[in-house]
Amino acid sequence: MGNICRSPTAEGFFRYHLKDSALRRQVSADSAGTHGYHIGDAPDPRAIQAAQRHGVDISRFRARKVTAADFSAHDMIIAMDEVNLASLKALCPEDSTAQIELMMSWHPGSAGYEVPDPYYGEFKDFQSMCGLLDSATAGLVADLEARLGR
Repeated sequence: MGNICRSPTAEGFFRYHLKDSALRRQVSADSAGTHGYHIGDAPDPRAIQAAQRHGVDISRFRARKVTAADFSAHDMIIAMDEVNLASLKALCPEDSTAQIELMMSWHPGSAGYEVPDPYYGEFKDFQSMCGLLDSATAGLVADLEARLGR
């Protein structure tokens, strides 16, 4: 929603897994929120700290809001939960060919589930988020490698 917890962390983990992939020069990532609550802000300090424990640096990311241009600039737009998925589908221009999916579609055994929002929780909730996003983004990279070729 605000692009300071889940989505920048997902971007960070995706980039982390992509760096060792043959696709690293073909695929890019950019995170954005469906709401403009925190435009220009760094990720939540708890998200930064939790990601750093996995060797992922998200400290330089800055929040931004999804725009109509994103639906033509990107092949895939990935939501963390059903509410954001619905918001993205509502924002999506009719002529867009972007695939809109839930992040957990690439998590082993968790297809269709949501990434819980840790914002109002404790640090352990951010750690749990990182575990989910680590696995899901690794699955996404593997899926892209299979579809696009190594």
